Amino acid sequence: MNRRSFIKNTGVASLGIGLNIDKTFSSSNQKDVDPIVIATWDVKNATKKAWKVISKNGSSLDAVELGCMVEEANKNGQSVGIGGLPDREGNVTLDACIMDHQGNCGSVVYLKDIKHAISVARLVMEKTPHVMLAGDGAKKFALSMGFQQENLLTEKSKNDWIKWKESEQYKPIINIENHDTIGMLAIDKNKNISGGCTTSGLAYKMQGRVGDSPIIGSGLFIDNEIGGAVATGLGEEVMKTIGSFLVVELMRQGYSPDEACKTAIERIIKKPGSDYKNFQVGYIALNKKGETGSHAIQRGFSMTKYDKTGNFNIDSPYFHKQG
Repeated sequence: MNRRSFIKNTGVASLGIGLNIDKTFSSSNQKDVDPIVIATWDVKNATKKAWKVISKNGSSLDAVELGCMVEEANKNGQSVGIGGLPDREGNVTLDACIMDHQGNCGSVVYLKDIKHAISVARLVMEKTPHVMLAGDGAKKFALSMGFQQENLLTEKSKNDWIKWKESEQYKPIINIENHDTIGMLAIDKNKNISGGCTTSGLAYKMQGRVGDSPIIGSGLFIDNEIGGAVATGLGEEVMKTIGSFLVVELMRQGYSPDEACKTAIERIIKKPGSDYKNFQVGYIALNKKGETGSHAIQRGFSMTKYDKTGNFNIDSPYFHKQG
């Protein structure tokens, strides 16, 4: 038995969490569904690119990679790829992961000087025996695969960092720039689901900090029999509940994507001592039936959805109703 087969056959059982797996949600009895792309935040250019792929019989994996690359190349977005806000030391470091319909996955963390972290993550999945590469090792691998090194710190982000250093107040900002991590899910004409997640992480984070985005099960999780989910917001809180895995397992139990995202948000909120009023977490989800959903802690989160009816940004339901 090879390594990936062993992981696939033993993964849930080895967690010892006693999930009541509901086999009634089986891909074998699902009707045909049309291709769909969904993504966190208002990223219509990214979903447009992904839709162009799957509407022409391309794979969901290609769609999410190319869609995420749009935002990674956007210098005006300060939370993904080039132009991302740096850590406290002025370093722009990227995290990303990708997962296909067969359960294969790849991830990079603390990647410097390479803007398309999502593509490096895909090659980790396809070209190495590993799931995750970090730091200098991730960069060395990327360069060996032909990626070009470039300075990711734009003048705008550099100036914002210099201004921040005047006070050095370190506090996560809810819905900073109305955008942070881009997470994307797609289902193609073969009913295969893939997902990707890419970010430059919290602005002005401690050097070496890594959030949920590149962590399989936290920032992203796919089970092609059930569906997929991605997270955005304060990664520390997502990791504490293994959020995206939780959403998918709730859908396995029969929850709709909306219900699963809402329940996962409630799991964070109900933790003893939760400071949820002062941070944001949002989830989006897509199931095998082609149903989609989202939920967040705070007002302001949204999901972009592209299907045969068009490319739309949809405000997400949220928990914390401020007075």
